[in-house]
Amino acid sequence: MRIFSGIQPTGRKHLGNYIGAIVQYVEGQHRAAAAGDIAIFCVVDLHAMTVPWNPVEMRERVYDTAAILLAAGLDPEQCIFIRQSDIPEHTELAWHMGAVTAHGDLNRMHQFKEKSARQRDLVSADLFTYPVLMAADVLAYRANEVPVGDDQRQHVELMRDVAQRFNDRFGEILVVPELKIPELGARIMDLQDPTSKMSTTSGSPEGTVYVLDDAKTVEKKFKRAVTDSDDPPRIVRDPSKPGVSNLIDILAAARGTSFAEVEASLADARGYGDLKVATAEAVNALLDPVRDRYTALRADEDVLEAIFAAGAAKAREITRDTLADVRQAIGVGPRG
Repeated sequence: MRIFSGIQPTGRKHLGNYIGAIVQYVEGQHRAAAAGDIAIFCVVDLHAMTVPWNPVEMRERVYDTAAILLAAGLDPEQCIFIRQSDIPEHTELAWHMGAVTAHGDLNRMHQFKEKSARQRDLVSADLFTYPVLMAADVLAYRANEVPVGDDQRQHVELMRDVAQRFNDRFGEILVVPELKIPELGARIMDLQDPTSKMSTTSGSPEGTVYVLDDAKTVEKKFKRAVTDSDDPPRIVRDPSKPGVSNLIDILAAARGTSFAEVEASLADARGYGDLKVATAEAVNALLDPVRDRYTALRADEDVLEAIFAAGAAKAREITRDTLADVRQAIGVGPRG
């Protein structure tokens, strides 16, 4: 089982990123290492170019994101940890995959519709073809498993279709990957608008909990979280109670327990205040070790660069082989 997943360096990483993606990365790393398999995790800086960006800030965000991932438990000795732009095979394979990707499929991507609607000055071609590069990121490693949040489901379905279409035409060259979405915390919602996903770009500042928020800030945000006006309060997970359901989801993910166990633990709660306090405490317990380790890791950019360089060397041993096979199959490049 070979695992691949990537995370963008845009904005600050929030609780949804941490529970929905980063926790999965660490679990996948350990699972792969125990089985003698390979897990590859990538800071996808090229994907961050699909929306307006500042070059100086881009580099800073890459280092910020790398330090958070390492602080959360990714170990370059157990996984391959890379920066996307260090691996030229990603972009070459994206061009080859574009040749077997339907324009209509890209036009139906939800994220393209949402992001293009917000971009007034320029809707770039990169934003439109983003899913093709995402497919190449995974297919270059012949990965079997892609751990991502629920919002990436459509993109993984597209990469599966692209890989299968390529194989049908040119032979069994690529691995058709499987989607892996966490059972807990697949969609963490904004604390102030629990019908919208927590986000660094479109969410509310008070409703977004950042990984690097200090403990008091986290507590304050949860105490102000939107619930509902039920009297008496009902701490149950129910579609008609999005605010309460979101807090239950977060608490279950932070504790590593089921929704039912969370509800049972709060059966004698005096009200929603007890739920908010319990959730804040669990989230701080989850994030405290990450915040402690982050500062030292982020301070040494030379070490981060060395980690990326070592990861790139390992990664290219895999991607060069994949590209050689793809080139021979499609008839481009030197004769094999």
